[in-house]
Amino acid sequence: MQQLKIITDQMERQIEVPFPPKRIISLVPSQTELLYDLGLHDEVVGQTLFCVHPNEMHNSKPRIGGTKKLQMDKIAALEPDLIIGNKEENEQSQIEELMKLYPVWMSDIKSLDDSIDMIERIGDLITRNIEAMNISQKIRNDFNELMSINKQLSTNRSVLYLIWRKPWMAAGRDTFINDMLQRSCFENSISSPVARYPEISNDEIRNMKPNYIFLSSEPYPFKDEHISELQAISPSSKILLVDGEMFSWYGSRLLKSASYFKELFNSL
Repeated sequence: MQQLKIITDQMERQIEVPFPPKRIISLVPSQTELLYDLGLHDEVVGQTLFCVHPNEMHNSKPRIGGTKKLQMDKIAALEPDLIIGNKEENEQSQIEELMKLYPVWMSDIKSLDDSIDMIERIGDLITRNIEAMNISQKIRNDFNELMSINKQLSTNRSVLYLIWRKPWMAAGRDTFINDMLQRSCFENSISSPVARYPEISNDEIRNMKPNYIFLSSEPYPFKDEHISELQAISPSSKILLVDGEMFSWYGSRLLKSASYFKELFNSL
């Protein structure tokens, strides 16, 4: 019989969890990948349609809907003893419904420091402390090296990071993407500290005149055709397609992000 453990999530909620949990459902792709990289395979009994890494698990594990359209009947059938979600990526009403029925651990991430904290807390929650510490330390080292290199470069590198089209939507300052940009010595062209993902017009983009416009591969699947569309709006900007997972996935994918950023910056 499993013992119960009181743990605290990143929303400062105390949760009673069977310890160690044996039937976990993950509601967030980046955290699903983390669970696998921490060595959990059989324990993850369900994940979302968007949990695509690693591919073999994506193809074999039960899927419980999208991050914002969870299928409650499928979750119930899997009888989880722990559900892991995220404040931004999951719908509040659905999470509140799940909290009435199951232990639900929530992350709340806006920075690299939050990500490292999440990784280490989840490591403790699932008895993979050493593995989690190894991952978090490698991420720290990689980003410290990245920042050291980039501080020697020009600081006049403004970026408009677009995540959607029709309407154009950008990553604002109060986001994890913004923290990734700053740690790479970019300046976000979105100046408002309030709107997290503001809608912007063609005229606003034209007036910003950012040095660079990054078109993320997710959630909107930007393609080469959109480069010419934006080039006509902001002729002075250099426009690139970028891997959205590297900028917005805050789990063990960060092990690959710093090297990706180095290659990206070398191409500018």
